[in-house]
Amino acid sequence: MKLKITTRTLELKHTWTISRGSSDSKTYNFIELEDEGVVGLGEAAHNIRYDESLESIHDFLQEAAALLKDANPAAFFELGLAVNQLGMGQQAAKAAIDIALMDWNAKKLGVPLHRILGLQSNKTPLTSYSIGIDKLEIMQQKIIEARDYPILKIKLGGDDDEAIMHAVREVTNKIIRVDANEGWVDRNEALEKIKWLARMGVEFVEQPMPANRLDDIAWLRQHSPLPLVADEDVKTARDIPALAMAYDGINIKIMKSGGLQEAWRMILLARSLGLKIMLGCMVESSLGISAAAQLSPLVDWADLDGNLLIRNDPFQGASVKAGKIILPNATGVGVQPMM
Repeated sequence: MKLKITTRTLELKHTWTISRGSSDSKTYNFIELEDEGVVGLGEAAHNIRYDESLESIHDFLQEAAALLKDANPAAFFELGLAVNQLGMGQQAAKAAIDIALMDWNAKKLGVPLHRILGLQSNKTPLTSYSIGIDKLEIMQQKIIEARDYPILKIKLGGDDDEAIMHAVREVTNKIIRVDANEGWVDRNEALEKIKWLARMGVEFVEQPMPANRLDDIAWLRQHSPLPLVADEDVKTARDIPALAMAYDGINIKIMKSGGLQEAWRMILLARSLGLKIMLGCMVESSLGISAAAQLSPLVDWADLDGNLLIRNDPFQGASVKAGKIILPNATGVGVQPMM
């Protein structure tokens, strides 16, 4: 296989702010894997939260090029394991390779990827639409602009949480999900905020406290009136068993997991442990989102809106209609480059 690496900058429609910081654009590595005239596409939407950078991802991809050169892309299972064993971390790089491999195989067979997985395109869930932290009037305007989405995900985890939620409820009575992004450090503070959010009609709370505080989360779950969903606490399948006693659900992101194959394993394991499953994303182009969307018929909740937050999406793929994810009727992960 021939591996080609390119870099693209995705410009955000609005400044994106969560409890850890703000950004106006995201620059990522994208890849093409070519063999027998078929090209598989992949995206590495890295995140500094997981010690990844544009440079570290690029270095991993270059290292993987030697492994991929003489490999058979049809042997995607064994090849995926081999890529994972190249080193710890750099999950977004592994995800890019895995997406490209799965895209290549489905294109080679001439079918959408979800058909290979035995999934039905009409079983996709509704996706939430994320509202980042901002000035209250700007957040309200974002909510008004998101009128076509029946579920909103509100970013909290700062000093203005109550003011934000009051502003949100002034302009909408939609289903609200809250993501604190590890923002509440004290478990008693977290519990009080969650009790208050329950009175505000919130459906569940995602990652209320910093990762690796499972004893505190388990205590919080015992007292919480709302379900708790892990995000930063879970990356791959090996993390899941320990979470089952502390959380009600997990947020699986293919950029955290290292790709679609590991995400599939995570879904099966989480189901066996009675956990609810959200399929989430980073800020990504339609390439990464469309790849993840292929798995969406398997999950309870979706938060696949990363492509909706950018204004120069280089691809066209999965879409959203009245909140419902629409899988493209195209081969592979179903994306086409924008002209």
